[in-house]
Amino acid sequence: MLDKKFDDKLINQVQGNCAQDIFMKVATSIFTDGINWGRVVALFHLAYRLISKALTSNHLENIRIIISWVLRFIRERLYPWLVQQGGWVGVIHDFSRWRTVAIVASVALVAALVYYRKTR
Repeated sequence: MLDKKFDDKLINQVQGNCAQDIFMKVATSIFTDGINWGRVVALFHLAYRLISKALTSNHLENIRIIISWVLRFIRERLYPWLVQQGGWVGVIHDFSRWRTVAIVASVALVAALVYYRKTR
């Protein structure tokens, strides 16, 4: 996972109302040394931090935009690698059972946070 200092630097580069090209540059920098499941998780962590920032600064309109950027990045840059790894199911084979549970729990927590903030 990204170290805290590097993580904060990336988040600060991508403001809530940033251009898509800046997001793509930051996302691309995560994968400069290649693709692996840890870096895929780091991409989702980047998205989580940006969505969290949009929620706390009351820029809810940016959430959909951020999600579309992540999906576009996955389609354009990660799709062939994901297929080669066996798709999203491939993550189960590369991580231990507990790591998989932790990832699923993290995704559920993020979804719950987004739902809670949106309905509040």
